[in-house]
Amino acid sequence: MKAETILYNGQVHTVDRNNPVATAVAIKNGRFIAVADDATVMQLAGDETTMIDLQKKRVIPGLNDSHTHLIRGGLNYNLELRWDGVPSLADALRMLKVQVARTPSPQWVRVVGGWCEFQFAEKRLPTLDEINAIAPDTPVFILHLYDRALLNRAALRAVGFTKDTPAPPGSTIERNSNGEPTGLIIASPNALILYATLSKGPRLSYEHQLNSTRHFMKELNRFGVTSVIDAGGGFQNYPDDYKVVEELRALDQLTVRIAYNLFTQHPKQEKEDFASWIKSVPLHQGDEMYRHNGAGEMLVFSAADFEDFVQPRPELHENMEAELETVVRLLVENRWPFRMHATYNESITRFLNVFEKVNRDMPFDGLHFIIDHAETIDERNIERVKALGGGIAIQSRMAFQGEYFTERYGAAAAAHTPPVRKMLEMEVPVGGGTDATRVSTYNPWVGLYWLTAGKTVGGLELYNENTRLSRETALELYTRGSAWFSDEQHQKGSVKSGMLADLTVLNADYFTVDEADIKNIEAELTIVGGRIVYAKGAFTGFAPPSIPVLPDWSPANIYNGYCTTSIQQAGHQAAQQHDGALTGNLFSHVHHCTGSCGVHGHDHDKARRSTVPVTNYTAFWGALGCSCFAF
Repeated sequence: MKAETILYNGQVHTVDRNNPVATAVAIKNGRFIAVADDATVMQLAGDETTMIDLQKKRVIPGLNDSHTHLIRGGLNYNLELRWDGVPSLADALRMLKVQVARTPSPQWVRVVGGWCEFQFAEKRLPTLDEINAIAPDTPVFILHLYDRALLNRAALRAVGFTKDTPAPPGSTIERNSNGEPTGLIIASPNALILYATLSKGPRLSYEHQLNSTRHFMKELNRFGVTSVIDAGGGFQNYPDDYKVVEELRALDQLTVRIAYNLFTQHPKQEKEDFASWIKSVPLHQGDEMYRHNGAGEMLVFSAADFEDFVQPRPELHENMEAELETVVRLLVENRWPFRMHATYNESITRFLNVFEKVNRDMPFDGLHFIIDHAETIDERNIERVKALGGGIAIQSRMAFQGEYFTERYGAAAAAHTPPVRKMLEMEVPVGGGTDATRVSTYNPWVGLYWLTAGKTVGGLELYNENTRLSRETALELYTRGSAWFSDEQHQKGSVKSGMLADLTVLNADYFTVDEADIKNIEAELTIVGGRIVYAKGAFTGFAPPSIPVLPDWSPANIYNGYCTTSIQQAGHQAAQQHDGALTGNLFSHVHHCTGSCGVHGHDHDKARRSTVPVTNYTAFWGALGCSCFAF
């Protein structure tokens, strides 16, 4: 038997305890058929085998995000200006200004998740005055975490907010002295007002949604993501909002494997939602690229413990248990796996009371269930999850909200939020994820940085040597660990003979780079099922054909997602082909700089975050010959 593809001369970290390292792999029919040294694998080479020299680069299994929102994110990716990874508010506002000029009426400019004020050098949010000055006529909607949204005056007109508009329960519309909305809407703590307002904006056409979803998957491939579990979401209706990914699957154009959970859409009618789906959606229908994965993350709306750490912990409704029990009994009776959004230990205690009650009458008996988020879960409740056979899916939300959590609950509590090492010590299945795109970024390397360095994107140290994870352990959560959550642990998560041939070749060695540089890691080559879905750098010759971005005014046409040095350089090149009168040298716009620095080149983010005096904003910035801040 000869291989279709052989990759050799690499440093392969397999996440296979029986064969932890290799230098080469062979692939045939979408699976690994050999993982060993070069000499052994080369025996499977034939005249038609594609040979790829890895040039000693680090290779890992494809990353698997066990809790994200790819389907909803894909429908909107081409609409959104992403501030993920942008190092300063000045940069972000310049990006906003350029995009406002490019956006035709009646479209909006939207910044929806993936950033927080602490990532910016200025350590603050934009003001409404700044946004209104940049965009007097184009609607602008900026979502910050789960806590607030900023709307300019044009957006207030577009959504119809006036002095007579009431705020929904658990929400606030800030008003001026005349009672008129200012443009600040606040989740206090119910985030429904944020998402309901966002939903009023124009949508992409179906054709453009197809294109948008393909570009979002390519962006995930850029970071080595090959699988996700989609946790559903509000305003994400089945089957209507799933038609795009289903068509892409039929066309063999998915480049990320998707397992999807179904999220109830109708308060007080949750049982009816799931009863209908149980009749119409066979459990695990689909294939290795796109398959059903059960229910959740919302099972009943009365169980929503909103994860806004700016606000006090919400008390769940007294009727929650009765409503949840009805749905859980239905799911267990029909052997549907389920996942449950659960931020606070107090909520988890009540949820587990219901699960244990149902289990006594109707044993779970190996049925997978997932506690999602679990930031403040305690040891007793971890034991209860384990006893019922469940797992815990954790996400990098504390990387973005750690400062708020610490301010409210203290550094000692934050040091164990979530208690990932305790979960692993107690041998509970744990999967890594992002919860992208409305809070955390979809870039999993930010999550790996958070788990291993123990810091937020703003640099606050949350964890110490007793609560941080090793790089090897953190990577396992995003590979083999996440596979359990779609019951595919025997199919993927390791570079191992017989497993699905999903891998990524990195542009830097995750195991040896400085911890701050973990956030900057990208893929140079990503393979899904033996097929190359992303390639750049030394592997550019293997890259799939490029796909135009639709519509042409999309922010993705210039900024192309998560902001790293390579994207800033690509933005410079794209700008040369764009309307020069509009953008000029876009590299300078995005960077907010006049040129390269003699010390850092164009990598000004390294200067902003370094420990040398260039980041002391009250001192002489040029102390070491650095001109990064000489605007």
